[in-house]
Amino acid sequence: MTPKYLTLSVALACALFSTAPAVVHADTAPAAQSASSDLTLEQLFRAKSYAGQSAHVINFSHDGRYLAYIWNPFGEAGLDLYLYDTQTGETRRITSPALMRSYDAPEVWDRFDKKLAQRDKEEAERQAKAEAQAAYLRGENVNLFQWEEAAIAELKKELAEKKAKEAAKKAEEKAAAKDDKAGDDKTADKAADKPAEKKAEKEKELWELRDELKKKIAKNKLKAGDLYPGVASYVWANKKSELIFQYRGDLFRLQASSGKIERLTQTDKPERIAAYQADDKGYIYMDEKRLYSAAFDSSVIRQLNPELIFADDAEKKYRISSTTLTEDKKWMAIVAEAPDVDPETGKPRPASERQVEIMNYNDRFATAKKVPREVSDDKRKILASALYIRRTGDTSSRQPEPVFTNAGGDVWFEMSDVSWAKDGSRYTFSTWEREKDLLRIYVGNADEKAKPKMVFERKGNVGHEVVNVIRPHFTPDGKQLIAVLDEQGYRQPYTIDIANGKASAVLKGDFEAHQVLGYTPDSKTMFVLANKDDFAAMNVYKVQLANGDMQAIGQSGEFHRASDVSYQGDKLASVSGNWSNRPELKFTDIASHKTRTLTSSHDPKWKDVARLTPERFSFTNRHGDQIQAFVFKPKDWTPQDQRAAVVYTYGGPLNDRHIVEVDSFQPTAHLFGMYMAAKHGYVTVAVDPRGHSNYGRKFSDANWEQAGKPQTEDLEDLVKYMTKNFGVDSKRIGLTGWSFGGFQTQYTMYTSPDVFAAGIAGAGPTEWENYNSWYSGRTIGKTDRSKPNLRKYSLLPLTAGLKKPLMLVHGMQDPNVLYQDTVNVYRALLENGKEALVDLFLDPDGEHGMGGAVKPKAWHKKYEAFFLQHLGEGKR
Repeated sequence: MTPKYLTLSVALACALFSTAPAVVHADTAPAAQSASSDLTLEQLFRAKSYAGQSAHVINFSHDGRYLAYIWNPFGEAGLDLYLYDTQTGETRRITSPALMRSYDAPEVWDRFDKKLAQRDKEEAERQAKAEAQAAYLRGENVNLFQWEEAAIAELKKELAEKKAKEAAKKAEEKAAAKDDKAGDDKTADKAADKPAEKKAEKEKELWELRDELKKKIAKNKLKAGDLYPGVASYVWANKKSELIFQYRGDLFRLQASSGKIERLTQTDKPERIAAYQADDKGYIYMDEKRLYSAAFDSSVIRQLNPELIFADDAEKKYRISSTTLTEDKKWMAIVAEAPDVDPETGKPRPASERQVEIMNYNDRFATAKKVPREVSDDKRKILASALYIRRTGDTSSRQPEPVFTNAGGDVWFEMSDVSWAKDGSRYTFSTWEREKDLLRIYVGNADEKAKPKMVFERKGNVGHEVVNVIRPHFTPDGKQLIAVLDEQGYRQPYTIDIANGKASAVLKGDFEAHQVLGYTPDSKTMFVLANKDDFAAMNVYKVQLANGDMQAIGQSGEFHRASDVSYQGDKLASVSGNWSNRPELKFTDIASHKTRTLTSSHDPKWKDVARLTPERFSFTNRHGDQIQAFVFKPKDWTPQDQRAAVVYTYGGPLNDRHIVEVDSFQPTAHLFGMYMAAKHGYVTVAVDPRGHSNYGRKFSDANWEQAGKPQTEDLEDLVKYMTKNFGVDSKRIGLTGWSFGGFQTQYTMYTSPDVFAAGIAGAGPTEWENYNSWYSGRTIGKTDRSKPNLRKYSLLPLTAGLKKPLMLVHGMQDPNVLYQDTVNVYRALLENGKEALVDLFLDPDGEHGMGGAVKPKAWHKKYEAFFLQHLGEGKR
């Protein structure tokens, strides 16, 4: 299931207009907030997020002197290129709106500027509205119609200007066509006798103007590409201190020492930089289908990857999905897919035969849009694929046979990216066949005809996410094949003996280390991300391949995400942070352990609303497992209190994510949890029960054919722990969660109805047979293409068990977890006589993270009211 860390920076949407009578008041601005200095949800979930954007695409130059990254300070649009000089300690901003403006047509920047002003205005108005609405409910004299009135006044002006232009245009056309029959006096006299009466056009009524305004807002809604994008990507040269970056589909060359920029391309096609040529005298780039090589001192361009044609049908061409080059650029591995074409029409068939309708209620009458969906009982449509090994630029020779193929069809088949050895002599990749529970790793030679050899095979349960985690590759010296496997319950790097297929663990211990960052040139040392010291934090470790010794080189107590280690292995760059210090890009000299922070990404005003910091804790469940969590306690908390409490849970696999992470400011778990503790004296807890990723296979596999049950056991054990240790009233504990957490909240409320006093379930997949099979088929239970057998895990039959108040929350245009899931479980609750216990809170325009008519402030205000109603104030 798609991870739902519901972001604070919400999507812009149409304005809402009240139909209540206008409030008569003096011409004054609405109060910004209550006279009380207490924290408000309008402050906490303000329209402009406190969180900025972290640095992206972080890479050292080959010599390690320069660190490049893409980033912009808080509040700026787009992402620009920055260079940090590790010798001088100087940071330079390479690109900026002011600089890149000179490379675009003026009309492009007219739009960027206009849309940026629109974004800022909409954010300011949304915040002002939220504060005014809160003031109105406090009884203050506020005009809630002022924004509508201003917008309609502007619309009237625009309509008048448009009418005047149209009238002037008609007058010009009439004058130009004046009396083509000037000699016809009779016609002229008749025309002159005709009275020149004009009916005054009636001014539009208010409801008509509101309709016009709605259309205008929908038309002008911000879209991708409306704002300055900045730099999309870049690559360093192999040896030189220079790089090529991509801006709006064109390529630019940068000299790191001087900062000089040279434009390389200017075409209508979007181009992406792939690599430098081996000698750094040119570059290799891609368009939508092809790979090309260009020299800096020549206008000649060579196409590197040829079209791939079926041997039995010259008109039927493969679609090239990826091309991987050797470091010396002499060989390439091309992965291609055969199109699924209807033989009668010659047109490609849709990716999914099943189309699901999602209703839109914004217009006068409801309309529906269709989105593709593949569920557990659908036949699969895996395209036939082939792997070719070819010499680069050899387009004149006859196309070789593929070295590896998969027939596709109604099967679960996945293939990893191809990885070449540093010397270009060998390549490796892995495959996973889910229905056979079959994992394989292959190694092949740089040869157009030789088939790769299978060097490793496992049949059975090999963990989750599989090929995108395994990533087989060679050490720099080419002597060892490394792959991330789940052989002993945790995803860690292993060496694979190519001769006998034996896998040997590089590391020892119960922790996850599934991301290899790189190696030292002598292949003696590996750098990995691992949660060895704290499951809630990933640190960067230096690992000795000979004995597995690990040394932490990142700052302890922080979660390290985007990271890079210099080619020499002596420098680290990593985006890291925690609850006390939001994530920033940091440079570390590994030998001296000196660290320098390079970015300042977030609004410093965050400190004004960050009233509390959570505490980490863990507890032992009934099976002896350590369950990780964090808690917010009010400032006046004592262990003897009998407080109300709220628990936030997710409970499902998230690839490599979970909720309890020391740098996560998840809106409900963290922000709302802090608010309820600070404002109402609640104890609030976020917990990762069994079912989550990054805790080992025992947790990530816990859902299999018993979805929700292990998590409920852990939640029951948590309630006992909270009651004993956190001064909590066991009869006043609420439960909430989103997406899988929405499912989990319902499952627990239905099957253990006396544990929690109230629950809020957001966008939960209540019928797994209707959810995307790529997720349900590997986390919930074994699927059957002939029937929707995942129906056995439906929540509908369990609704009879509900005893306590439950609120169901959903975006009605959700393309991920369908709104019908909530409708169907609501119907079942009504049929089981639970109408007095269940509430619905819907976003008519919202998708999986809502963000339509309902923004984070609004739904958390609803949460606040619901829990206060059913649990009372925190301390009585």
